[in-house]
Amino acid sequence: MMTLQVKWAGLAAAAVASLALMSAWPAEAKDWTSVTIATEGSYAPWNVTLPGGKLGGFEPELMQNLCARIKLECKLVAQDWDAMIPGLRTGKFDVLMDAIMITPEREKVIAFSRPYALTPGVFVATDGKLLAGLGTPADLLKLSGDPQADKAAVDRLRAALKGKTIGIQTGTAYTTFIVQNFKDIATIREYKKSPERDMDLLMGRIDVAFDDVSYFSSVLQQPENKALKFVGPKIGGTIWGPGEALAFRPDDAELKARFDTALTAALADGTVKRLSEKWFKVSVTP
Repeated sequence: MMTLQVKWAGLAAAAVASLALMSAWPAEAKDWTSVTIATEGSYAPWNVTLPGGKLGGFEPELMQNLCARIKLECKLVAQDWDAMIPGLRTGKFDVLMDAIMITPEREKVIAFSRPYALTPGVFVATDGKLLAGLGTPADLLKLSGDPQADKAAVDRLRAALKGKTIGIQTGTAYTTFIVQNFKDIATIREYKKSPERDMDLLMGRIDVAFDDVSYFSSVLQQPENKALKFVGPKIGGTIWGPGEALAFRPDDAELKARFDTALTAALADGTVKRLSEKWFKVSVTP
């Protein structure tokens, strides 16, 4: 999360199953002087592993700023998404920062900071006419997450994608959207990492991919991806929830409060806007 990760409407099935079998979260109080933050390091421009192994991108730079504000020593580590929730639970990590969308399902098992970004999703294909007639990337199709209210708009997408193979990163908010709405009329292929999906799209193994618009905006700027094109409208609205946020163990309320204070200040003084414009070329502030 590479994964706009702007990502995820529900917990990955494996994470949910794992959490259901686990005992209660550790509840002991802690005097926080240092924290370990997990991110994918492969979801440019949100987070990326730079030559030499250092983590860079919008989220690592924002985290550096937040930690300085609350005087915490912060260590960022790269971790695949499917091991993040278990790692948070066992104390391997203290915070998750990976374009994680706030959803009601996730709020049952992890605590979230206030959101620091809010971005829509978008389809990308090599065939620029794939979703012709449904709108352009300059348009925003707003969905509510209510199947009845969204039915007419989703039915138009279903008709255009019937018989196609759709690539999606596993365990994200976008995965849930694609599987719930298209699994009966299209082939859904899930990938552990977004770049693996993007390569299959370039090679013609899938017809279309769906992900965060900020992620794909970065991908499409790379010369090797010149065959890829945005197709159809951006998809936004309340279907994705309040936005992307930091994730914590539920009992770490004091740590969450400190980061909320830092995020409030960073949003108020324009830091989040400045960093998002640096990495996304547009503001993604909620």
